[in-house]
Amino acid sequence: MLYKFTKTILLFVFLISSFGSQGQSIFKTELKEDVGPNSWRIIKKSYDQALSEKSDYFLIEMNTFGGAVNFADSIRTLLLNSKIKTVVYINNNAASAGTLISLASDYIFMQSGASMGAASVVNPQGEIMPEKYQSYMRGLMRATAEAKGRDPKIAEAFVDPAISLPEWKADGQILTFTAAEAVKANVVNAEIKKESDIYHQLQINVPKITAYQKTVVDHIIGFLVNPLISGLLIMGIIAGIYFELQTPGIGFAMVLAIVCAALFFAPLYLQGLADHWEIAIFLIGVVLLALEVFVIPGFGVAGIFGIIFVLCGLSFSMLSNDFFDFKISKPGLLMNSFLIVIGSMVLSVVLMVIFGKNLLQSSAFKRLVLEDEQRADTGYTSSVPKVSLLNKNGIARTVLRPSGKIEIEGVWYDAVALDGFVDMGESIYVEKHENYNLFVRKLADKPESLS
Repeated sequence: MLYKFTKTILLFVFLISSFGSQGQSIFKTELKEDVGPNSWRIIKKSYDQALSEKSDYFLIEMNTFGGAVNFADSIRTLLLNSKIKTVVYINNNAASAGTLISLASDYIFMQSGASMGAASVVNPQGEIMPEKYQSYMRGLMRATAEAKGRDPKIAEAFVDPAISLPEWKADGQILTFTAAEAVKANVVNAEIKKESDIYHQLQINVPKITAYQKTVVDHIIGFLVNPLISGLLIMGIIAGIYFELQTPGIGFAMVLAIVCAALFFAPLYLQGLADHWEIAIFLIGVVLLALEVFVIPGFGVAGIFGIIFVLCGLSFSMLSNDFFDFKISKPGLLMNSFLIVIGSMVLSVVLMVIFGKNLLQSSAFKRLVLEDEQRADTGYTSSVPKVSLLNKNGIARTVLRPSGKIEIEGVWYDAVALDGFVDMGESIYVEKHENYNLFVRKLADKPESLS
């Protein structure tokens, strides 16, 4: 009788347990790229959606070789403070920053043949960075392992080759685990063959799985933050500014520059890279260049600072920093950012020198700018004859801001407005003549002694 009663109770408990494990919901997302602003954004959106759907588990399928420490730390912090159970499924690789993220989860499962470890901080060339970077990473790894009940010494050995673990690695080597080794060391929960084995290990009989679906915006942002696309957008910005400054009166070049700038800064701003002050630096640089071209004759301090501000605004926007403190970014990214911007600028200038003249003379471009050709046989000239034109009166035939075209005694000349701006049709007089350039002012401003 007692035996039957005990058997009934055990069966009842088993049924309750089985019933409770059925229908548990898992929200799944992926981290299959370098850890950076785009991956952090996707993980954060996925987690928020998992919370809104009241999922029981938040699962990250991982295959990454690492990335930026600051974004890895953001994901780590999210997992450590998660209100739902977190799972990392290492499908192939969890190197460097991927190891840090994995250690922050409640459960880790590794595919057979996968590996994790090698979390030392390196530059883009794969060279080990100085001790201050390693010390910071060791602290993160140790604190993360302790928070989840894993061996902090093993976590440090992923970063520091000086940690002695003769059972797992030779002295002087950075620790990297295979799936079987990680299980034996109690770092991961189990080695699995397929994803469904995870749910078996978690005792979830009928899992309700929801996968994060990337939106069109996600794909667009991921596309735009690609360094190659960023470089092309920078070329568009520089080309648009150049043609707008060189060809008074056109509007499409400025539209091109604005569109490219918006496509460059918007995704970086949304991902927390570009800050207000970095965009402001870029805009200040553009204003300084405009002042140099339209207001201040020659090329001096304003132009130099304008180029520096534009360069810094674009470069700083491409990586995380805390008001010029770039320690939170992956080492070497600052130099890479400047190389991308400088390279894009140089290539843009080269292309404009090679193709700029042909572009300006193309029929499509002329339809956007001026309909008439300015030929010498119809009264146009780009050089000033030896006849003195000082103090002679004329008419502005185009807008001078400050450069443009004027007409004196039936002949058209290139001229620069000393007032900074002269509208088309206004009367002018020649005040200076230097190096084949005429410098003019509005006739209303002409002193009476020269009238």
